[in-house]
Amino acid sequence: MENQYLCCTKEEVRAVIRFFNFQNISPTEIHRKITEVYGPQVMSRKSVSVWCTKFNSGRESVEDEARSGRPISTSTAETIDAVEKLLRSDRRLKIREMATQLDLPKTTVHEIVHEKLNFRKVCARWVPKMLTADHKTKRLRISIEHLNRARNDESFLDHLITGDETWVHYSTPYNKRDSMTWKHPESPVPKKFKQTISSKKVMATVFWDAQGILLIEFLSKNETINADRYIETLKKLKEKIRFKRRGQLRSGNVKLLHDNATPHSAGKTKAWLEKYKWEVLEHPPYSPDLAPSDFFLFGPLKKHLGGTHFQNEEEVMCCVFPRWHFQITPSLGKMHQFKW
Repeated sequence: MENQYLCCTKEEVRAVIRFFNFQNISPTEIHRKITEVYGPQVMSRKSVSVWCTKFNSGRESVEDEARSGRPISTSTAETIDAVEKLLRSDRRLKIREMATQLDLPKTTVHEIVHEKLNFRKVCARWVPKMLTADHKTKRLRISIEHLNRARNDESFLDHLITGDETWVHYSTPYNKRDSMTWKHPESPVPKKFKQTISSKKVMATVFWDAQGILLIEFLSKNETINADRYIETLKKLKEKIRFKRRGQLRSGNVKLLHDNATPHSAGKTKAWLEKYKWEVLEHPPYSPDLAPSDFFLFGPLKKHLGGTHFQNEEEVMCCVFPRWHFQITPSLGKMHQFKW
């Protein structure tokens, strides 16, 4: 059709709808006719139906009705302020909903939100636990105490030993970022088969200090970590310290940082640590982000294992052992602890 997609005003389109409506043509048919001439974006099927209802109720004018109150200009600071206030009152509002409430075009609201106010929509970040005011105060106090000790005692970090446990799965898929590839505009979108983390896994325990790895241990199948099992691990750690950090045990200068997991904080464990005069640094509750192993060892390990598939526990060990030993060198270990 030669005159398809003609430019038009909204009043002209409404007049056409009124003309067809007076001929008892259905809204669906009217919508089909106007889109043939003015294009598919001229008006939605729902809007056509709304205007047909208005005309059937006796309305004759195709002009917008006068609105009460002071009109909001789409190009003033007043408009931007109105959008910002509405958005801050309910951050889950959609562009369409804000446009309806403020009687503004959706394109205008979209421009204000993204370009003028620099808002962007994000998903809530998952956290293990909602911290109370008391938890946050305790985090701050403990962090300041550790920082002050590190600043006042140059050997503080040299004698600090930290450890934790993590699951290592037999099969670990790539995360979304690591599987990104460059794509030409004319290239097909790459496809990726959905993968899930393997249910087969092994628990790895690691202890390290500023000079490097001290102990890596894997939990046997059908075994769980309790106070007795953790004490056995600490005994092995004690022997590693005796062999790798000569003199540190005799000087009674072992500072241990581990989280508040039940095996770590059990009475038996505390008694064993007190027996050998190991100082246990206070760790705030529900604060994995303050455990050096969580972000210096476990995160990089999971990223390194992306796309790997192991057949048995021995293959897991063969991968994890060299990875952690290579990752924490003496210089890197000290730098990590200073950053922490």
